[in-house]
Amino acid sequence: MIELKEVEFCYPSGVVGLRRTTLKFHKADFAALIGPSGAGKSTLLRCINFLNRPTSGKIEVEGMGKLDRNRRRMRQFRCRTAMIFQRHQLLTRYSALKNVMVGCLGNYGSFRSLFPLPRHEQLFALECLDRTGLLDKALERVDRLSGGEQQRVGIARALAQRPQLILADEPVASLDPGTAENVLSQLYKISIEDHIPVIVSLHQVELAKKYASRIIGLSNGAVIFDGSPNHLSSEMLKRIYRHERIRAPLAA
Repeated sequence: MIELKEVEFCYPSGVVGLRRTTLKFHKADFAALIGPSGAGKSTLLRCINFLNRPTSGKIEVEGMGKLDRNRRRMRQFRCRTAMIFQRHQLLTRYSALKNVMVGCLGNYGSFRSLFPLPRHEQLFALECLDRTGLLDKALERVDRLSGGEQQRVGIARALAQRPQLILADEPVASLDPGTAENVLSQLYKISIEDHIPVIVSLHQVELAKKYASRIIGLSNGAVIFDGSPNHLSSEMLKRIYRHERIRAPLAA
């Protein structure tokens, strides 16, 4: 579905955030990116949707071809790609429903978005909230919701975008273990039911091994493991996290 060929990203300071990386993601993937802080997980995600424009290399999407330097194709790809952030990136004074409806705006021109969206979009946004268990919170301001509820609003907003790909940048990093499990299980369920590939960065190795069909381990900006959870050995985990202490349950 999407292929990265020799993609590299270098920050203006000269720091290399992602070393030359070649990866191919398929429609059935629920891929988890793991690695210590600064390993390149977020940089890789942001290169995929061009929030970080790769310094070199190219990205190709099935049915669209090469994306970089083609603004029309890039806009189409971004409309088809939903992003879920660690800090939610919600409009805190707006209701959950209004936040979810923001996900519908990419389907309309900039002029049309100045006016209220059609009723069928409102109904679809409510359906997205219902799928994440938040229909009863539709009219509540999001700053009155818990962290887990806010993240589920973010997932509902991503669904409202009608995406063909979901990217999630450490979506459960700030949540307690029980809430993190709930949020990730909902994201997994959506991926399976709607046949939407998901690429998610995680610090919780145990969650990556439980839900991901594919794990990609990064260290120092480079991919050093790409395979199924069953092939992720304790020795490989030590290589991935060699600069970061791993809790015993994760290394087991």
